[in-house]
Amino acid sequence: MVLSDDAGNEQVYFRLPIVLPPPGANTPEEEIQVNYVIVLIQSGNCAMGYFENGVNLYHKVFRSYMVRKKQGKSQIKYLKTKGKSRAGSRVRLGETVEFFENINERLQEYFEEHEVHRIAISCSKTLIPYLFNSKVPTPFDKHDPRIFKIPKHIHTPIYEVMLDANRYLMKGELIYEEMQQAVVDKLLGEEIDFSDDVDEFYY
Repeated sequence: MVLSDDAGNEQVYFRLPIVLPPPGANTPEEEIQVNYVIVLIQSGNCAMGYFENGVNLYHKVFRSYMVRKKQGKSQIKYLKTKGKSRAGSRVRLGETVEFFENINERLQEYFEEHEVHRIAISCSKTLIPYLFNSKVPTPFDKHDPRIFKIPKHIHTPIYEVMLDANRYLMKGELIYEEMQQAVVDKLLGEEIDFSDDVDEFYY
């Protein structure tokens, strides 16, 4: 959500908790269950899980031999400078292919068994093509409106890191520059009925 002034200048940003619908959405009065997946991917490491209203029901951690031990550089990045003639390189490339196939197979299971409303993902631009171009396809495309890129640095993906990311996504976040402190103080000092003022926001 973005709060703008009368001139249309953006003043304050508010990231909603992942389990809440945006203001103004046509939702029934009864409580809505929000199902989502979290996918955290780094070279050779992935933690992923399926959640219902913030509760993790299933999770999986994948590890793969994708990083050159001495240089600490992933085989994908190494290809841009050296090539892939050595046996070790071929092994790492094979591991990379299998790594993303395993990720997408698990995603397909989640999407086949459950209705998924949101997809929270953390993945570098270098690895994104490998995710979406895998022989085992993702159950969504890269332009799916349900995708939410996690705006937070993620440590090496393991189960505990995924749970930390979920706790972060369960909270709202108010984002603003120091010069907007007076605006924020006014907002926090007033009781605001967002249902009446929803035309001032967009998301």
